Amino acid sequence: MIYLDNASTTKPDPRVVQAMLPYLEESYGNPGTVYSFGREAEKAVSKAREQVAEYIGAKPDQIIFTSGGSEANNMVIKGILKSMEIAGRFVTMYSSIEHDSIMNTVNSLKYGNHLFDFTKIIPSDHGTKGVSVGRDDVEKAVSRVRLVYGGGVTGLVSVMHTNNETGIRNDVEEIGKYCHDKDIMFHADCVQAAGCEPLNVDKIGCDFMSLSSHKIHGPKGIGALYVRNKTSISPLIFGGENQEFGLRGGTENVPGIVGFGKACEILTNDSENNLKYISNLRRRLYDRIVWRLSTYGLQDIVHINGNLNLDNLGKTMNLRFDGIDGQTLMLLLDSNGVCVSTGSACNSHETKPSRVLKSIGLTDEEAMSSIRISVSRMNTVDEIDTAAGIIADSVYSLHSVANG
Repeated sequence: MIYLDNASTTKPDPRVVQAMLPYLEESYGNPGTVYSFGREAEKAVSKAREQVAEYIGAKPDQIIFTSGGSEANNMVIKGILKSMEIAGRFVTMYSSIEHDSIMNTVNSLKYGNHLFDFTKIIPSDHGTKGVSVGRDDVEKAVSRVRLVYGGGVTGLVSVMHTNNETGIRNDVEEIGKYCHDKDIMFHADCVQAAGCEPLNVDKIGCDFMSLSSHKIHGPKGIGALYVRNKTSISPLIFGGENQEFGLRGGTENVPGIVGFGKACEILTNDSENNLKYISNLRRRLYDRIVWRLSTYGLQDIVHINGNLNLDNLGKTMNLRFDGIDGQTLMLLLDSNGVCVSTGSACNSHETKPSRVLKSIGLTDEEAMSSIRISVSRMNTVDEIDTAAGIIADSVYSLHSVANG
């Protein structure tokens, strides 16, 4: 099986697995205990916290371990609102192409509290149905808030670094600068950017950053939230006061944390080579698909959804094939040994058009004719070439059936 759904999850690196094993089999103590067995586990957690912090240019005490990226995103939105005591309205901004863990958290909080409001940032249309969030989009949204709410305070802007369905990168650095200048807190969801681009909290200028281990060849069920100033946020899960600096209760997932730390260490030590390799694989795959389709005279039916530049760093691309049902194509590819998806894994069982693709200007039919492909450093060139042939041949087969 050729696995090309790395935006959904990634294969654990063997070095990560080896790092975790001692904390599953031998050193299984509770890091909250004071005897040697517990201190050994606590030491492992501290080391992992340092590894994660080093990867993003943060301090260890700014890293809060969570169950994953979704919890980290929830913690930002809900934790900030819980910690705020202000007169007047506190407005949280988020873009229309955010992950469901942001969108659904916002939807759960929209009603019933007169102090807090939420408003969408409308991304810019860059032509050819491409869209991303820039500084100007945030500025327009802030100005709109002032007009609509008459004294409302924009307290938080949440914009993802890289979109999980299209691979499109938002201008987070410029957004970070603007938010800093205007005294607005900025949250960057970097779950899909990790392992694909260099990440540094100061260069991005964020107050919060979400990360997820299983997107970077670490274990599932563990992630982290970077918090610049811990007084700005309240916990969602209450427990021991010493657990995660009092911001996330519950006994720490020591094996998962150790694996996450190791995955970050691997990225820190060999980041540049991996990033180029991954982006080159994505470029090669697209070029080979187009070439193969050209042998059938079908090169014009394939399109990249969004203003994605395949020469930039990244692992994900969203392709549309005119007249081809994406779900049918995905199942045909699965039967031929290639794993892709039709969108976010959070909505993989849904048959309705992707809201992200619709938000960047695609029609229902176009969105339903799309698949998401994402590569990783564990893919080989031979796999990419083989997969390109299978994808193009499958598209040709479905096109032939549809057109008699």
